[in-house]
Amino acid sequence: MSKIDVRDLSIHFPVIGADSQSLKRYLKHVAVGGGLAKRNIRSNAPLLVALRNVNLSLRPGDRLGLIGSNGSGKTTLLRCLAGAYEPDRGEVEVEGRVASLLDLSLGTDPSASGLDNIRLRGLVAGLTRKQIQAKTEEIAEFSGLGPFLAMPMKTYSSGMQARLAFAVATSIEAEVLLMDEWIAVGDADFKVKAQERLTSLVESAHILVIASHDSSLIKGLCNKIMRLDHGIASDVVPISDYEELMSRPAAGSTL
Repeated sequence: MSKIDVRDLSIHFPVIGADSQSLKRYLKHVAVGGGLAKRNIRSNAPLLVALRNVNLSLRPGDRLGLIGSNGSGKTTLLRCLAGAYEPDRGEVEVEGRVASLLDLSLGTDPSASGLDNIRLRGLVAGLTRKQIQAKTEEIAEFSGLGPFLAMPMKTYSSGMQARLAFAVATSIEAEVLLMDEWIAVGDADFKVKAQERLTSLVESAHILVIASHDSSLIKGLCNKIMRLDHGIASDVVPISDYEELMSRPAAGSTL
């Protein structure tokens, strides 16, 4: 069964450059290995608490909207759920096939062709070569790039790159769908296709977690919400409590 369980999750980031010596220490320790760098930076540099003691539990049918100002910890939480960040404290347990629409450029190689990047992004997403091969024709058709797929991605416009990355990212049948804002790419015609594809992806997912500043989007998609302020998360509450949750005073700084 698909599920998300987060228990007492905390994430800290060292503030590199807070003084003239911290960046020098960082570069020195990176040169001798990531593990040592991690320990020494955290003991000598100021720490930013990106998330503090976050708890949540989601099951199939849950559609969670993450709300909060810029820098509140929404994207950090999504990246933890995606496995990109490892907790400093606490536990994150995610079961089910995960699709992360967080960074469309992740896993692309500008020097490789569009077709090669379809294969590369598919591998990054956890698909087998056989699964990628089965999806390649549909991805290529949806992207609308035609003969450009044989050319290196570095020759593409930014819009063409986004269209290809979007086509690959949304080709995976997800049980757990993680989204940072609502992604819209390409020209007007492609945006219509993208909207339809995203809607279908959301509807088929067992669990959705989406971060957005768009209240109408959150109210339209989600049945639960969580507010983050300076890395401190509220309880998960029903979407009917949206206005009440937004009216609460912001949590204090965790620096």
